[in-house]
Amino acid sequence: MLLQASGIRKLYGIEPILDGIHLQIQERERVGLVGVNGAGKSTLLQILAGEISYDGGQIYKSKETTIGYLAQNSGLQSDRTIWEEMMNVFSPLIETEKELRLLEQQIADPAEMDNPKKYQELLDRYAVRSDWFKDHGGYEMDTRIRSVLHGMGFGSFAPDTPISTLSGGQKTRLALARILLQAPDLLMLDEPTNHLDIATLTWLEDYLRSYAGALLVVSHDRYFLDRLVTAIVEIERHQSKRYTGNYSRYIDLKAAEYESAMKQFEKQQDEIARMEDFIQKNIVRASTTKRAQSRRKALDKMERIDRPMGDLKKASFSFDVEYMSGKDVLQVNQLAVSFSPSHKLFSNVSFDLHRGETVALIGPNGIGKSTLLKCLIGSFRQESGSINWGTKVKIGYYDQEQTNLTPSNTVLEELWSQYPHMEEARIRTVLGNFLFSGEDVLKKVSALSGGEKARVALAKLMLLEANMLILDEPTNHLDLFSKEVLESALIDYEGTLLFISHDRYFLNKMAERIVELHPQGVEHFLGNYDDYTAKKLELEELSKEALEAAGGKVTKQENAAETVDKTGVNSFEADKQAKREERNRQRRIAALEEQIQQLESEIAGLDAEMAKPEVYQDYMALQQHQQDQESKKKQLEEVFAEWETLASE
Repeated sequence: MLLQASGIRKLYGIEPILDGIHLQIQERERVGLVGVNGAGKSTLLQILAGEISYDGGQIYKSKETTIGYLAQNSGLQSDRTIWEEMMNVFSPLIETEKELRLLEQQIADPAEMDNPKKYQELLDRYAVRSDWFKDHGGYEMDTRIRSVLHGMGFGSFAPDTPISTLSGGQKTRLALARILLQAPDLLMLDEPTNHLDIATLTWLEDYLRSYAGALLVVSHDRYFLDRLVTAIVEIERHQSKRYTGNYSRYIDLKAAEYESAMKQFEKQQDEIARMEDFIQKNIVRASTTKRAQSRRKALDKMERIDRPMGDLKKASFSFDVEYMSGKDVLQVNQLAVSFSPSHKLFSNVSFDLHRGETVALIGPNGIGKSTLLKCLIGSFRQESGSINWGTKVKIGYYDQEQTNLTPSNTVLEELWSQYPHMEEARIRTVLGNFLFSGEDVLKKVSALSGGEKARVALAKLMLLEANMLILDEPTNHLDLFSKEVLESALIDYEGTLLFISHDRYFLNKMAERIVELHPQGVEHFLGNYDDYTAKKLELEELSKEALEAAGGKVTKQENAAETVDKTGVNSFEADKQAKREERNRQRRIAALEEQIQQLESEIAGLDAEMAKPEVYQDYMALQQHQQDQESKKKQLEEVFAEWETLASE
C-alpha cells in the first residue's frame, strides 16, 4: 500500500466539496479519477500532494513513498535551458559522478598507497558509491532525458533552448517530461493529455503503461483512460466510489448498478403499496383488524430503500437543420497556405465533402489544421488553390479558442444579441438545456470556466440550425458526461460535419472518414480512428515485406501506400522515396540505440573492474582502464550526437 485516504472532508466556507472520500493505491496500480467538472477531483489531488489542507479524515503513506504531482496546465517556470532543467532532476547522481571522478584521481595517486588502511577505505568507498551510481541509473541519465524529450515533442529543440522562450503549451509539456524523469513511487497527474497531439498522446500512454510506479490520473480523455487504468474512482455528490476496470467497464458497471438498484426500489414500492392497500381496507373490520395492525407494524419497521439517484443533471441538446444543402457540399482543390515566403504551412490540399458525411481532419500540432478551417470559413486567406461551396450550404463554425464570444456580455446577452427575435423565455430554456439556470444566465462570459464557455458556444451553434458544421476541437474543456451528450447530438445530426479532434474516443465514435494533413498534402482513410491506425500499420508492414522480398528494391506491393491527389497527379514515386528514407532512418536509430546500450554497459564494466583489488593496486592497469573509459565516453558522446540528429528529423 503506497497511500490510503479515509473519510477525507473538505469545506469551502460551510459548503462541502468533498465529504467521505476513500482511496487506496497500491504499488504499480493505475487509477483514473473521474467526475463532472467541479466535483472536486483537482482538490483531492492537491490534498493528497499536501498542497492544501483538509477538514476531516486521515491520509496514510509510508515515509519511503515519494509522490509526484503535476497540476493542470502547470507550465514549467525556469531560467535554465531545457537540458539543464532535465539534468537538474538527477542532481544526486551528478554529485555522485563528480565524487567518483575525484575518488578515481585519489586512487591513481601513488602517494595515497603509502597508508594501506586509508587506501583500502578509499577503495571501499569507491566500490560502494560506484554500485549506488549504477543501481540508480547513473549511466542511463542522458539516454532517459533524450528519450523523454523526444517522446514529448522536444526532439527538434536545441538542448540549450531557454525555457523562458517556450510557449505556454510547450512549458506544460516540459513540466510533464520533468516529472516523468523524476519517476516518483506515486505519480499524480491532473489532465496530462492537454496540449498533446495524437502522436505524443500515444507515446505517453505507452510510457505510463510500462511505468514502474503507481499512477493516479484525472483525465477527460476516455481513450487514454481505457488504455491505461485498471480502476476508476468516481467522485459524485462529494463522495467516492471505486470500480474495477477501465473507463468503458466503469460505464457498464455503473449502468448495471443503477438498473439493479431501481428494480429493488420498484419491487419494494410495489410491496409497500400492497401492504398499505390491505391495511386501509381491513383496519376497521373486526375480523381482520389484528392482521391489518400486524401489517402496519411490519410496514413501520421496514427499512425503506431510497430511489436510486441517476446521473447528475446533464446538458441536453440537439442540432437541427433549417433546410437541406445540395448533394455536393464542398470542393477544396490544391489549397496552399504560407505565413511568409520562408514559412510554408501546407500545399496541394484537395478533398471533397458530400451531404451527410462526417469527416475528421487530423495531423500533428502546428501542421495547420485550424488554419485550414479558417480558410474554409473565409477568415484566413489562402496563398493559392480554390474553395468551392455547394448550393444552399449554411455554415456553423465552432472555434476552440472561443474568440466568437464577447467577454463583456452576460450569458443571456450572448445568445440574445445573436438571436434578438427570440423571446427571453425561449433563450432561457435553451440555456437551461446547457446547464445555465437561474442566476447563472447573468454571469459575465469573462467569468466563465473553459467548460462553461464551451457550452455557451455550443448553445449559439445549436440555435443557428446550420446544415454544415465545422468544429475545431469541440470536446476540449467538456467533462466526460457533456462529451457523451455532444456525441449523441452529432450522431443524430442530419447535416454535414467536418471536425478537428485529438480525442480518439470521439474520433472512433464519430468519424466515417479521416483526412490526414501533411505539409505536402493530405491522405484519405475510410472509417474511424481504429480503422485509420490499423491501415497505417498494414501499409508499414506491406512496405517492409516488399523491401525485404526485393532485397532492397521496391516492388509493386508498395502501390498500397500510393497517394493520388484530386487532380490525378501521382505522388507515388515521391511517397516511395520518403518511406524508404524513413525506414533507413528508423533502422539507423535502432542500431545507434543498441550501440549506446553496449557502450554504457562497457563503461559500467570498466568502473566495476577499477574497483577490483588486482586493478586498483596496479597503477599501470588502473591508468589503462581510465584511458579506455575516457575513450568509450568520447565514443558514446559521438553516437549520442548522431542519434539526437536522426531522432529530431
